[in-house]
Amino acid sequence: MALLALRPGHHRLLHAPPAQRRRSQRLLVSCSASQVSAGAAAALVWFKHDLRVDDHPGLVAACAERRRPVVPLYVFDRRILAGYSDTMLELLLFALKDLKSTLKLQQSDLLIALGNAEDVVLKLANEVQAGVIYTEEEVEHSVHTVLANVESSLSNGSFTRGNPPEMEVWSAPLYNYKSLRELSASRDQFLKEKLPMTIPLSCPTFPALNVGLDTGSLPTLDELKVFLKESRTPQDDWVPIMSMPARSILKDILSQRKIKSNVTLSVSDGGNIEDITTNADASGRRIKDSFFASVSSLEVRGGTDIALDALAAFLKYLEGTGKASWQELHDKVRFAETRDGASFYTLFGAAIQLGVISRRRVYQETIQYERDRNAGFLSPFGYSTPTVTSAVDAICSLEWSWLLASKSQLCIEGKYPLKFWRWKGYLIQIRTPLCRWVIILYTSQLASYRLTRLPNETCKIEASIHKGCTAQVHIIFFRKLKQGENDLFPPAQIRFWAITLLGFGRSEKPNVDYSELLWSELLRDFIVDVVSEPVHLVGNSIGGYICAIAAGLWPSLANSLVLLNSAGSVVPSYSFIPLSKEGRSSWLSRLQARLILLFLRSRAGGILKKYYPTRTERVDKPLVDEIIRASYDPGATTVIESIFNFNLSIPLNFLFDSFGGNILVIQGMKDPLTKSESFVSMLREHCSKVQIRELNAGHAPHDEVPDQVNSLLSEWMKVKETELKPALEKSKAI
Repeated sequence: MALLALRPGHHRLLHAPPAQRRRSQRLLVSCSASQVSAGAAAALVWFKHDLRVDDHPGLVAACAERRRPVVPLYVFDRRILAGYSDTMLELLLFALKDLKSTLKLQQSDLLIALGNAEDVVLKLANEVQAGVIYTEEEVEHSVHTVLANVESSLSNGSFTRGNPPEMEVWSAPLYNYKSLRELSASRDQFLKEKLPMTIPLSCPTFPALNVGLDTGSLPTLDELKVFLKESRTPQDDWVPIMSMPARSILKDILSQRKIKSNVTLSVSDGGNIEDITTNADASGRRIKDSFFASVSSLEVRGGTDIALDALAAFLKYLEGTGKASWQELHDKVRFAETRDGASFYTLFGAAIQLGVISRRRVYQETIQYERDRNAGFLSPFGYSTPTVTSAVDAICSLEWSWLLASKSQLCIEGKYPLKFWRWKGYLIQIRTPLCRWVIILYTSQLASYRLTRLPNETCKIEASIHKGCTAQVHIIFFRKLKQGENDLFPPAQIRFWAITLLGFGRSEKPNVDYSELLWSELLRDFIVDVVSEPVHLVGNSIGGYICAIAAGLWPSLANSLVLLNSAGSVVPSYSFIPLSKEGRSSWLSRLQARLILLFLRSRAGGILKKYYPTRTERVDKPLVDEIIRASYDPGATTVIESIFNFNLSIPLNFLFDSFGGNILVIQGMKDPLTKSESFVSMLREHCSKVQIRELNAGHAPHDEVPDQVNSLLSEWMKVKETELKPALEKSKAI
């Protein structure tokens, strides 16, 4: 546990003191100020997730002044690359190699450095006498923090030119809007504004890079992995945990405990991939100009030209082809289409995340292809091919997630601004307090937050959500400490995080197969990648079930487990555990999902009140409005479709036994979704180590009777932290 220290009244994290920062490993950049050409101050273009020269507003602005030297830079910073898989690192190197070659063709080059961006940018800006630094706007919190570090380093540094260079942040939005702050957060209202689309920019003409720089060379994949490993902090020791899929871990546990199941290893579980296609033609010769790095790869690799050629092949999937490389991509499309439209992001998601191609370039190319098929017109009744539909839907969904994240950072409400963490390329909403609070980790499907103050300096932060046809409300309780107080938790050992599951609230809602195991991996990776220490897991309904899975599969990540009206069931003497299998959704499930959304939007308030039988007044307008808002997000229907395939087949008592730690169950006995008396009876009979507290409440006791739940959680955390203290002291001594 740790306290998240922040400046009072300031919206940015306090960064570690300079003495505690990990310094740059090595710099591959060097030149003297005398080598910089006289005249206009240089423009430094810092690449991050924009690895292209096509449709690049930063490059266009940098090259607009012809006499000004333009210095392109890429920094391998471990914080920016955090969470990258080996596959993503390999794709990154492909993209950088292509970018470097493209720049060389224009008598320029890409400077390569490894280390902390604030050190690299400060040093290089001084050496080339930069007057301005262009870099892309970021919505991911960790990268946004790196940008803040760079700005702070520049403002506090000394420069031979006198003034520090200006930091110019750019973006390439798909829609042409005047004010991000004034944009509606409701997708439905946003579309009614009918904003025009922006046009991608052409590649600028570069001035020759004649400043005598040692531009450095790209590392190999092995060298990059060694660098990142050496850059790890002691808190990163858990990183290997993220390499094993949840289904594989579950299979091993079942095998060790000699429990039968229908589970088998698949491609996604780390098993051997079938030879779905080969990088060789029928004669056995290797396919020339393959779009992929290997036989098993499903992600398009390379630079902009390769990605655009692959996009053309994807869009023309139904037309067939005689080109070997296009045929190879068509084979991959069939394998990646696990559900309607899912293949686009599987193939091109990495290229878009790395910025090899921009969202608006993909949109323009896709719409142009559709016009070409329809004599220059766009039909109001939908697109002519499923590949066009897939590409447009994915791009519009990605753009909407980016707009929501950008707007949330701009429009900070109260003391609890939204932040976004990127998981497997998707934006995940998180939230942390910005003052001295004693806090615990909580996870569930969050959508909106309300802050209220209770008597005796006790506060609570509420997070409301929607799930399927039912709406639920989740809440985190904690106590505000006065200076010097230590009545609940040791303030130096507590840190709080709230995370919104993929597919819910303002987190991204991609076209993927949602499952309990997918969400448990999300929770695991968040604890490892962001929190970096054991946590108390607290969850309600399906959120509680996912917390139980995470604790059961990775016990070292959880200090304790608290379930509030959790989903799942208790199965006596479990000897066989069937596991759900991923599969294509049916037309019936898609129809049901659409009908449920329509019903939810018209009856959200009434549905919610059924789950608050003792305090229906807690169902207020902000809660209902946010649930309806989220139901219009692109991808909301896909999430509900997936819910029809859930069977919650892993017994809670199996997960409790696998966890082996402290468990508290808080049960609202008037829950209309659960036979609470029977559930509690089964817990007492088959889960002897679980502590149970019954409350006169419905499905969301934490919001219906917050004072009672707050008291139970406070006492539970106080006792558990006391029990954990000797173990913590012992580990410190070791």
